[in-house]
Amino acid sequence: MELTKAVGWPQQAKSYIEEVKGEMRRVSWPNWKQVRATTGVVIAATFLFAAYFLVVDTVVKSLVDRTINYFVHR
Repeated sequence: MELTKAVGWPQQAKSYIEEVKGEMRRVSWPNWKQVRATTGVVIAATFLFAAYFLVVDTVVKSLVDRTINYFVHR
């Protein structure tokens, strides 16, 4: 049984690669203008999320520090 798998492997790999090539021919690739626009959106969203998480982290850290200080200095 294992020998059958080993012998059939090259044909399966070749078939898989041919299927991938066929699928890649059907892909609708974006033009350069679309790539630049979506890249700009991703970069802007990354900075917005970073700013959001900075604010949330600062607020949560402040709350945790206050809670700890309340119980430590009690």
